[in-house]
Amino acid sequence: MTPDDRTPVIVGCGEAVDRPAALSHALDPIGLMTLAARRAEDDAGSGLLHRIDRLDVVNLVSWRYADPPAELAARLGIAPRSLSYAAIGGETPTKLVHEAALAIARGEAKVALVAGAEAQHSAARAQKEGVELPWPPFAHGAPGRIERATYLHPLAVALGASMPVNVYPFYDMASAHAWGQTPAEAQAESAELWARYSAVAADNPSSWLDRRYSADDIAHVTPDNRLIAWPYTKLMVANPMVNQGAAVIVTSLAVAREAGVDPAAMIHLVGGAAADEPRDYLARDGYAASPAQDAVLTRALDLNHGRPFDAVELYSCFPCVPKMARRTLGTDADVVPTVTGGLTFFGAPLNDYMLHAVAAMVRRLRSNAGTGLLYGQGEFVTKHHALVLSSTRSDRVLDEDYSVAGDAERRRGAVPPTVLPTDGPATLETATILYRRDGTVDHGIVILRTEGCARTMAAVAPDDDATMAAIIDRDRYPIGRKGAITAGEMPRWAIYRNAGH
Repeated sequence: MTPDDRTPVIVGCGEAVDRPAALSHALDPIGLMTLAARRAEDDAGSGLLHRIDRLDVVNLVSWRYADPPAELAARLGIAPRSLSYAAIGGETPTKLVHEAALAIARGEAKVALVAGAEAQHSAARAQKEGVELPWPPFAHGAPGRIERATYLHPLAVALGASMPVNVYPFYDMASAHAWGQTPAEAQAESAELWARYSAVAADNPSSWLDRRYSADDIAHVTPDNRLIAWPYTKLMVANPMVNQGAAVIVTSLAVAREAGVDPAAMIHLVGGAAADEPRDYLARDGYAASPAQDAVLTRALDLNHGRPFDAVELYSCFPCVPKMARRTLGTDADVVPTVTGGLTFFGAPLNDYMLHAVAAMVRRLRSNAGTGLLYGQGEFVTKHHALVLSSTRSDRVLDEDYSVAGDAERRRGAVPPTVLPTDGPATLETATILYRRDGTVDHGIVILRTEGCARTMAAVAPDDDATMAAIIDRDRYPIGRKGAITAGEMPRWAIYRNAGH
């Protein structure tokens, strides 16, 4: 066996977008994957699908199948030796491509296919219109989504802080405060960053939205761009109501040459890194940064010999993620943070966005030689995975042990114990406000430190004008402000109005 037999390369990428005029013609998620896989084979310029011996499918939510990998293999008419179905997480496509490359490097596979898709737009439309979709029967007995409540603290669940859109704002406030920004400056940075994602999406033919949005469009609150969770407007959060699929073919350099793949179309894998935070976000050292993210991105920089990347994809479910990431990478504020377009504008096919990002990065590196960084993350700033690609063959051998969990752990500070709220004083650590669809306030949520330095949570009553005003103050953050908890079935926290407290 020669080195080329075990040198992994990405040779084909395909994408599919479905906008059916009638739901009777709507593609189901496996149909989108099938189309994307055939386009990936066409992109490689060779008949590699029939040689696939490893198939990995990204976890999907919009429809349930008894066995998604087997269903996809049947539709493609292939019989891989290895089939797997990934866990939920926005980082999983990055991980699956990385693992496929490692399997080829170990000689366990010759041709691997990674595929994923969602058809949430069609599924939601069918439910709204009362229409039966022409898809395989919904597999009610098959495993469904993992309930987040199984690993989150019951207090977070009870207060309504158990969905990503209600949790990421805690990081946005804490990180911007740590950087010395005012709330107005932080919001402006988010809007300007998102406008750059929008500009890239507008030029990507696989995007769900093709309109360019300005920073003012994104930051300005209107009936069509309502507040979701402070400080995020609708145009700052991921858009899962899409029908999109993607597929990536990974093989060895030897197989690619044998199949007649154009050498200029082969993209090399340099290496990657992964680390996690504690799944219960209340069991973390703080919210101004993610030690796991920092460790992963630092390792990615090391893989690129400390040099800036020629192109990057910074995961963009909510603004705090790429804002933190670009600071760890040391990039300028005007960085173009994407080759794809972002989860708001390109679209957020739930766990599958980063597979589209792989396709976009491959196209970028084919047209502009250099190195590219793919950084994905999942859950609640929890799971982090980076992958470094190059238009030229790397002098490195893919490292089997890509975990940087040890480095992440060394970066962590002390973690305060989480306690149930009791009557008494508490200091604000970070906060958000949840809004109803009509734009009115539902309630606020605060993470607090007690006098004994334990961590707890409470709600803020919608009619508590003083506390609400402090949270949305555009000139200063309320972090460090003191107030009082009133315990009960729904614990409340109110800021002290008297400066003497």
